[in-house]
Amino acid sequence: MKQIFYKTYSSALYLSLLFSCSALSWADERPNVVLILADDLGFTDISPFGSEIDTPNIARLAKSGLSFTNYHTAANCAPARAMLLTGVDSHRNGVPNIPESIPPEQLAYEHYQGVLSQDVVTIASLLQDVGYHTYMTGKWHLGHTPELLPSARGFDRTVAMADTGADNWEQRTYLPIYEEAHWYADGEKHTLPDDFYSSEYFIDKTIEFISANAADDKPFFAYIPFQAVHMPVQAPKEFSDKYAGVYDQGWTVMREQRRVAAEEAGVIPRDTKTIVTPGTLDWAALTDEQKKHHARRMEVYAGMVDAMDMHIGRLIDYLESIGEYDNTVFVFTSDNGAEGSPLISPTANSVLDSWFDRVGYETGIENLGEKGSWVGIGPSNATIAASPLAYYKFHANEGGLRVPLVISGPGVTTRGELSDEFVFVTDLAPTILSLVEVDAHDGSWKNRKVEPIVGTDFSSYLQGQEGPIHAASEPIGYEMGGSSALFKGDYKIVINQFEQNEFEWHLFNIKNDPGEANDLARAEPELLAEMLSDYKEWAQNNAVLAMPEGYNRARTILPGYRR
Repeated sequence: MKQIFYKTYSSALYLSLLFSCSALSWADERPNVVLILADDLGFTDISPFGSEIDTPNIARLAKSGLSFTNYHTAANCAPARAMLLTGVDSHRNGVPNIPESIPPEQLAYEHYQGVLSQDVVTIASLLQDVGYHTYMTGKWHLGHTPELLPSARGFDRTVAMADTGADNWEQRTYLPIYEEAHWYADGEKHTLPDDFYSSEYFIDKTIEFISANAADDKPFFAYIPFQAVHMPVQAPKEFSDKYAGVYDQGWTVMREQRRVAAEEAGVIPRDTKTIVTPGTLDWAALTDEQKKHHARRMEVYAGMVDAMDMHIGRLIDYLESIGEYDNTVFVFTSDNGAEGSPLISPTANSVLDSWFDRVGYETGIENLGEKGSWVGIGPSNATIAASPLAYYKFHANEGGLRVPLVISGPGVTTRGELSDEFVFVTDLAPTILSLVEVDAHDGSWKNRKVEPIVGTDFSSYLQGQEGPIHAASEPIGYEMGGSSALFKGDYKIVINQFEQNEFEWHLFNIKNDPGEANDLARAEPELLAEMLSDYKEWAQNNAVLAMPEGYNRARTILPGYRR
C-alpha cells in the first residue's frame, strides 16, 4: 500500500508542475476560496490548538491568518454542512438533523426532511453566478436525488459521497443502514479507483479540477469536506505508526496534556476547569489487552488527521506552483466535535459484531486502520479529542459544538493570532462572500423568494476592526434531536433531553469557563430566565418541533441497537 500511496502523490506533484508553466494566465484577481471541512475533528485535534498530532500545514494557515477558539457549529454533520453552505438556520434550510436520525413523527413535516431545501441558496451558487469555477470533492450528505446533489446546488465539478459516512479504502458502506456506498461524480453514479484513499483522492480531484481551468482568468471556489476523521477511522499504516506509544498512558493523562498545551497556546483561559465526561472508563481498571486496543485506535485516529494535513499541504504546494496561493482565502474547520459512539470493543462484544462478521470487517488490533478494518475511537478516547471540553458529537455541550476555525488569505490582515470572539457556523457564508466582494442575497434569488441569510459578516473583524462580532444582547439559538442551546454574549444555556436524559437547563459563561465546570443556573436565575425566554422565542420563530416521547437517536439509526 505504501508504494501505491506515494506513487499517486508523485503523480499529483507532476500534475502541479506541468500546469505551473508561465503560459497560464490568471488575469482575474478576485480571490479564490478553499473551504476545508474536517469530519468529527475535536477541539484540540490540531497542533495550533494544543494537539500532539502533527499538522504543519494547518499550522501554516493559522500562522498566516486568524484562528477562532470560540467558534460553534452543530453537533452533527448534515445540519452543520447545510448552515455552513447557506448561512441559514438548520430548521429553515431543511436539515434540522441528519435524515437517518429523524423520527417518523417529524418526517411528516416539510422542513424536517434532512435534505437541503430548494428555498435556500448555497454560496457555491452565488459564486457561480458571478463567474467563479466551483468544485466540490468529498462528503455531501445533504441529499441523494439528482436535484439535491451538489452538481445541482451550484457546483460545476463534483465527486461526492452522499451518505453519512463510508469506507476510506474502498467503495463499501460502513454501517448496516445502507445497501451500498453512494458515490456521484458530476451528478452521475461514480465508481472509485482501485487505489482509492479518501483524503488523497479528494485532493487529487481538486487539483485536477483546478488544473483543467487554469488557463482562463476565472477564480475558483473549492469545497473539500474530508471524510477524516469520521468512522471508520482509517489511515495508511506509516501515518498511524508515527504515533506508536503516544497514547499508552490513557485518556486521563492525554486529556490533561492537551489542556495544559491549549492553555500555553492561548486557546483557553489560564486555569480552565474541566469535568470528566460521564461514562468515561477508568483507564487503570482496564486489562493490558484493552489498553493496547484503545491506544492503537487513537494512533490510527492521529494518523488519519496527520494524513489529511499532508494532503492539504499537497494542495497548498500546487497553488504555490501556479502562483495562486497568495490569492486564495483558506477556511479550515470541522463540522462538529469528536465522535464518541461505542460501536466496537476490544473484548469483541460490539453491537455490530454480527454485521462485521457478515461483511468481513475486522476489528482486531493487528490491522486497525488498514483496508478491511473498522475503527471508531469510542467515548473515552473522544474525551481526548475534545479536551478540555465536556462531551462530544451529538451533545449540545462545548465538546459537541466548539471546534477549531482557521481563516487566512486575502482580506485577513490579523495574522498568527487567536481570537476568543464568539462565531457561529451561519456566520461563515456571508463572511466568505464579503471577503471576495460578492453580494449576499437579501432573501430573493433569480426572481424568487428564498430564506434570507441570518449569519453575521465578520470580514471587517478579520481586517483588524475591533469586536464584538455579535452584540452581547443578541441571542443565537440551536437545537438538534432534543439537545438545545442558546448563546448570548459570553453566556450559554444548554440542555440534552435525550442524549443525557436531562430535565433542567444549565447556564455557563463559556468565555471564561469553556469546560462547563461551573453551572450558574442557581446563582443567576434572572439571566437564566431571560435566556430561556429568548430560546422559546427563537424556537417558535424557527418552527422547532418537539421530539417524540421515548426518542432514542441510536435506535432510530440502527433499529437493533441497544445501549
